[in-house]
Order: sequence, then C-alpha cells, then structure tokens
Amino acid sequence: MSMGKILVADDDQNICELIRLYLEKENFTVVLANDGEEAVAKFTAESPDLVLLDIMMPKLDGWQVCRQIRARSECPIIMLTAKSETFDKVLGLELGADDYVVKPFDTKEIVARIKAVMRRTGKSGTHEDVKEVRFDKLVVNMTRYELMVDGEVVDTPPKELELLFHLASNPNRVYTRDQLLDEVWGFEYYGDSRTVDVHIKRLREKLEGVSDKWSLKTVWGVGYKFESKEV
Repeated sequence: MSMGKILVADDDQNICELIRLYLEKENFTVVLANDGEEAVAKFTAESPDLVLLDIMMPKLDGWQVCRQIRARSECPIIMLTAKSETFDKVLGLELGADDYVVKPFDTKEIVARIKAVMRRTGKSGTHEDVKEVRFDKLVVNMTRYELMVDGEVVDTPPKELELLFHLASNPNRVYTRDQLLDEVWGFEYYGDSRTVDVHIKRLREKLEGVSDKWSLKTVWGVGYKFESKEV
C-alpha cells in the first residue's frame, strides 16, 4: 500500500533521483519537477499529499510556488534550502511552510521529516482515528481540517487550525512561543517569534465572545494557553 504521493521540486536532477530512490523504498509514490512552473503544473495534475520544495529554482522560486499552493490548498510543504542561502523563517511560516531541511542533508532525515509532517497534518497513508477536540460551542476537527464555532463552519487557514488544535488538546497548559513554533510548525526556530502572536490574534477574532467556559489566554512573560473551565 502506498504511504502517499510526494511531489519533489528541485532543479538538481541528481537530488531529485536520490530522494525518489529513498522514498520509493518507503512505499511512497514520487512525482518530480525541475522548475517552479513545472512544480505548480504537477501539483495541479497530481494532487500530492506533500510537497518537498527547493527555494532556488528557475522560472518560479520556491517562495512563489509556496504562495500559489497555499492560495488553494492545505497540502503540507517542506522547504529545501542550501546552507549558503538566507532562509527567512518568518517568511516561511507566514507563507505556510510546515518544515524545512538544510542542504546537504541526510536522506534518511528527509524521509523521517516527511513522515512526521504527514502524521502531524493527518496526511498519513495509514488509517488514523478522527482527530477532534470539542468544547462548549467549539469543534476543531483535524481529519476534515474544519473549525466549527457555535454550530457554524468558520473558514480558517491550516496553521491557525493546527495551532488551536494543539492548544485545545492540552487545555490549561502554558506554552512558550518557541514551544509552539517547534511543536506546531515542526521545526526549531530562533529569533523573532511574532508569527505565533499573529496567529493567536486572528484566532481570537474568530472566537471572541463565543463561550464563557473557555478562552485563549496570554500568560504574560511566558506565552499562551487554552484555558478551560470544563476540565
């Protein structure tokens, strides 16, 4: 049984073939693209479960491809970057990247990262139980990637939903911004953590005044928590 379909987009054909070899050994189906325009076309035609996306590519770079994918899909994206390149982690997070890997990389690490991201985003090819948390007037369903507030479906970007699910799955536990970046976005992050603040602000706009039994709380000097009176 296939573990899922992976689109590998990199202008280095040797890297593409090496990654394909290892992924196919793990029972993944692999689709290759060698420039940004081909990556977008293959994404549309093949509907992959995850995209492994190089930043520096001809025609369209990885950032442009990431933007185009995110405009229409929640498909997980792992960025590939060379050590000599400046990887703007804030930009990557804002655009919706789920993880990143620095070249030169260990191919086994790539496979492990792909499996981890697919598990975290519910894209694993293996059967999983429904991932859902419920509180008063609130349902966060990660199997359908759906947020219901007071009985109505609320349009929510994937990262906001994943952040809310993570917090609500651990009610009353306080998380630092760095912990949330590591556990929700899936990679260690050093420096400006304003991305978490932006996502919390947007979630609060959607959830404000819905219930007096729970709320997204700021713990000053520490981070955030999903405070619940029901547990």
